[in-house]
Amino acid sequence: MNELLQLDRMLLHNPLQDWLIALGIGFGIMLLAALLKRQVIKRMSVLARSSDRQVYSAMVKAAQASKLWLVAIVAVQLGSQYLDLPHKTELTLERIMTVAVFLQFGIWFSAVLDFWIARSRNLQPDAEQESRSIDPFSFLGRLILWTVLLLLVLDNLGVNITALATSLGVGGIAVALAVQNILGDLFASLSIVMDKPFVIGDAIAIDSLSGTVEHIGLKTTRIRSSTGEQLVIANSDMLKARLHNYKRMHERCVTFGFSVPFGTGVELLEKIPQLVRQAIEGRDTVRFDRAHFKDLGGSAYVYEVVYWVRQPDYRTYMDAQQAINLALVRAFAREGIQLSYPSQTLTVESPVSLKAVAAAGPQIKTGS
Repeated sequence: MNELLQLDRMLLHNPLQDWLIALGIGFGIMLLAALLKRQVIKRMSVLARSSDRQVYSAMVKAAQASKLWLVAIVAVQLGSQYLDLPHKTELTLERIMTVAVFLQFGIWFSAVLDFWIARSRNLQPDAEQESRSIDPFSFLGRLILWTVLLLLVLDNLGVNITALATSLGVGGIAVALAVQNILGDLFASLSIVMDKPFVIGDAIAIDSLSGTVEHIGLKTTRIRSSTGEQLVIANSDMLKARLHNYKRMHERCVTFGFSVPFGTGVELLEKIPQLVRQAIEGRDTVRFDRAHFKDLGGSAYVYEVVYWVRQPDYRTYMDAQQAINLALVRAFAREGIQLSYPSQTLTVESPVSLKAVAAAGPQIKTGS
């Protein structure tokens, strides 16, 4: 009897029994949430290991990101429904729960975004720096996510977001006009990330500049040039220029030429393409394409040679070209073929007598 009387005791305008029931509801919700989180992680982890579908791994990451202190806020609000509280207190608890719910949704979506970024990086284990090109997309994704959640929270708290969005839109237009170059570089960065004309680690040439991509930022791309300095180029300029990506070459096409003097006999001229073929073929790193007597030239017979280096590496190309040049020099020396050099020949149609020139000297008149 005494116990019943004690349970009927009033505390903040509510019987002690109602407070105990509300407390039990809150603890029950938290316990249920903790057990549910544990079971989801356990079950989804098993499915992730036995299946190639990444959705299970994403659900594990989202479940692991669940915050029990946010669940506690929701539990307190739901438990308070059993109590008779002042309207202002109920409204405050409801608003706090709204913020907690949207915050938890934001944490879940952010965890899924982190999982996607980590997965994209793991797809390229041999090019760790290349994965940093995802950072601009990650930044924009987080910005959009939390901006949308903030607007939803304000809308549920009774804030007129229509007027807010209108004012932000007008202000956004003014800001966009002021920073249009920065925004252009930002969207160019996203285009680079999505379209991937190059990634970090690629050897590229843009206009007269060349080097290796070190960083793709929100506004600029940084390139380490072949001479050692770092080149910083705006992302919008990168997309406007004609870009050569040497890392994506499967083979390197090499074209070079040489010339022999006009006095070279026809038999030797016919033999030269075969000598070039022999100098190139038989090497593992190159593939012969053609060698032709291209042009009569202005002062010599001109030949053109084309071959392919099976590897895109520049050092491999230079080693092959050096070996081919040495082989051609030896073959030409053995056959008695000379390489031409720039020269000019002066032809005089009739002999000129120095005595006649000397005699005519005094008759030359100079202008006034």
